[in-house]
Amino acid sequence: MISRLSTDLHEDIGKILIDEATLAARISELGAQISADYSGKDLMLVGILKGCTLFLADLVRAITVPLSFDFVAVSSYGADTKSSGVVRILKDLDESVESKHVLVVEDIVDTGLTLRLSYLLENLRSRRAASVKVCTLLDKPSRRRVDVTVDYRGFQVEDQFVVGYGLDYQGRYRSLPYVGVLKPEVYGGG
Repeated sequence: MISRLSTDLHEDIGKILIDEATLAARISELGAQISADYSGKDLMLVGILKGCTLFLADLVRAITVPLSFDFVAVSSYGADTKSSGVVRILKDLDESVESKHVLVVEDIVDTGLTLRLSYLLENLRSRRAASVKVCTLLDKPSRRRVDVTVDYRGFQVEDQFVVGYGLDYQGRYRSLPYVGVLKPEVYGGG
């Protein structure tokens, strides 16, 4: 339960973890690396909604090779601040991935459960994708509960509750232009 909601989202941030300029520079580097790795290949980005949207939009603009993209919607948090491990598939792909090189784009990989389930990585492989790899803005390996290979990583972060730049808490904070640590008193943590 939220113990305090401020009218200014910035007031709820304990500290800025990754500022706008650092985000932009790293995403530019990721775009260059992905462009080099997928040169001459049929690349399809699969964004995991909703958290990936800002990252995916900037990443697509940083990639210089032809690509397409589509979305899936998966939920494992509900109203909590930690992944429950119970995954619900809310939206499947509209496009076929057959013979395409698929790059799954996620906002954060922590437990790994949302990426490990058959509806995502294993299911994409079963749909005869040419390859399936993972790109995440944030990687939180200290929370990993299953083995997930992250092929492209923006930043590795500690086990803190982060919001902003697409990441949310109960639907709020996605619009912040940076990644920040949410104050524990906002979400009842301590």
